[in-house]
Amino acid sequence: MSQEVTRLLNNWANGDQSAVDELMPMVYAELRRMAKRSMRSQNAGHTLQTTALINEAYVKLVNQKEKHWKNRAHFFGVAAQAMRHILVDYARSRQSAKRGGDFRIVSVEESATISDEAGTVSEERIIEIIELNDALNTLASIDKRKTQIVELKFFGGLSIEEIATFLNVSPKTVKRDWQLARMWLLRELEGDR
Repeated sequence: MSQEVTRLLNNWANGDQSAVDELMPMVYAELRRMAKRSMRSQNAGHTLQTTALINEAYVKLVNQKEKHWKNRAHFFGVAAQAMRHILVDYARSRQSAKRGGDFRIVSVEESATISDEAGTVSEERIIEIIELNDALNTLASIDKRKTQIVELKFFGGLSIEEIATFLNVSPKTVKRDWQLARMWLLRELEGDR
């Protein structure tokens, strides 16, 4: 199956649009697993659904101008990055709405309903997502590979072996970099608080 996915990705990159139709059923289950993993880091009342995250990530992947997928792991690595960006954009838009960016005048009767709905994503969780993204951007300026490992593991749910294949390094290197990146991020995020 992995070789078939790689073949379809190559065909797609070479302009075969029918390959996209064949590819989707093969990669959907894996994209769903990745999206579920990403959504597990969100609170229970998160209003962005797993299916919406999959669909948005898939649209981003399909609409990319450059589609030179090296292999299955590379495709899912790019999907993990897309999911990270979607979640961060979503968190920022929610934060903007909480600051009045979604301001509209409502009646007194509506206000009770709206205030109940508005509490579905906690301000703390939104801030955590944005802080993690900012810390990852800082880490990327120091060590791009460690940042990729965090994206692939945390947002993509890829295994150590899959990440090693994607980055073309040994699993031992991935494990070491994952531990170092986690320690660095914890220190960075605790320093912000």
